[in-house]
Amino acid sequence: MKIVLKRIVFLGVGLIFTLGLMAVPSSAEEKVIKIGTLFPLTGSCALAGQRCQASVDTAVDVINNVYADIDVPLAAQKGLLDGYRIEVVHADHQGKPDVGKSEAERLFNQEKVYAIIGSYNSAVTKPASFVAERKKKIFMCGCSSSAALTKRGYQYFFRMAPTDETESLEFVEVMKWLNEKHEKGLVTVGLIYENSEFGKHAADEGKKAVKDNGFKVVVDIPFNPGATNLNSEVQTLKAKNPDVVFGACLGGDYTLWVKTMKQMNWLPKVALNYCTGYQDPVITKQLGDDANYFMGGTGYSPEFAGLMPAVAAVEKIYMQKTDPSVPFDSDSIQEAVAMLILAQAIEKAGTLDYEKVKETLYANTWESPLSLGGKVAFSPGGQNIMAKSLITQLQNGSYKRIYPLDLADTKPVVPMTSWNRP
Repeated sequence: MKIVLKRIVFLGVGLIFTLGLMAVPSSAEEKVIKIGTLFPLTGSCALAGQRCQASVDTAVDVINNVYADIDVPLAAQKGLLDGYRIEVVHADHQGKPDVGKSEAERLFNQEKVYAIIGSYNSAVTKPASFVAERKKKIFMCGCSSSAALTKRGYQYFFRMAPTDETESLEFVEVMKWLNEKHEKGLVTVGLIYENSEFGKHAADEGKKAVKDNGFKVVVDIPFNPGATNLNSEVQTLKAKNPDVVFGACLGGDYTLWVKTMKQMNWLPKVALNYCTGYQDPVITKQLGDDANYFMGGTGYSPEFAGLMPAVAAVEKIYMQKTDPSVPFDSDSIQEAVAMLILAQAIEKAGTLDYEKVKETLYANTWESPLSLGGKVAFSPGGQNIMAKSLITQLQNGSYKRIYPLDLADTKPVVPMTSWNRP
């Protein structure tokens, strides 16, 4: 009997000890903040998505370690909240909205991430951020440009980059400047855009800006993302022959559009592009001379080094995590900004409580040396009201600053030089 009792006591003590170990998480677990990323790692925008992922990894590296020589908030300390480090969980949405939504659910429900950063494609950001809003968890958006995303009245959604509404207004401002100061005679506008949340909203904003400023839309052409042929679309553009084309073509679609225009030996006087393949340094390199004289909104390129001196040291880390020949671009750098702003808010709030971190994000103006505007501040709905971009033109493979005039370094080539140039 005594032996049986001893065994019961021993088993009871062992069970209590085991349950105790199960109930108390390890110190390592207590000091980890898991952040999910959601980008197109496969599909037609894979290269852009992979660079966005590497950009977040770069920001996390800066936050988790001590870089006393980097002039970026949090770089001089190790981690957050007296010892927390960030751990990143990556997901691939393949450029598909339904996949993005399900991956957002998985990241929150199974991976237990604290927040999500993404998603490059506005069409994916829309449903993925809905998941976060429903769960009252934070979604940090770097570069998805659809202005509609910050007009939904969401409380937990924050976007770093300018919107297609802002870019549309910049485009018509440039057109008026070219007419008034350079007598270019720009009157008519054509639009070509992917038939998605991003493309359709960019086109709507473009048409509104054109009409409100006395110009005329003469052709409006949507196409399916991931197209294999744009012959009929470009033929329609050529037939209508607008003075200016607004383009909303991502990744490989941009390459195909440019090559098809060359094949048909047609160019408008001016081609202005939203946050698209135009901004992608890899696509620019692949197109070579054919990329020249296109224009577009640009939040960062290496040619901006004098305007953004803090970027260089961070870019060195970034280029170790991706193709070392490819620097930050307008899109990828915004994802690093998203991570750094969230980290600053957590540190300032002194807690991981969602409500306090959300309120802290809204209540402050954040130092952001990786942003062209130098600071980040959010209006209701989550738009960064200090987001800024320049109008650039590709000349000899370099992004030359064209507008506004106080930041310009080069005169624009208008009309665009013919494909049959010597």
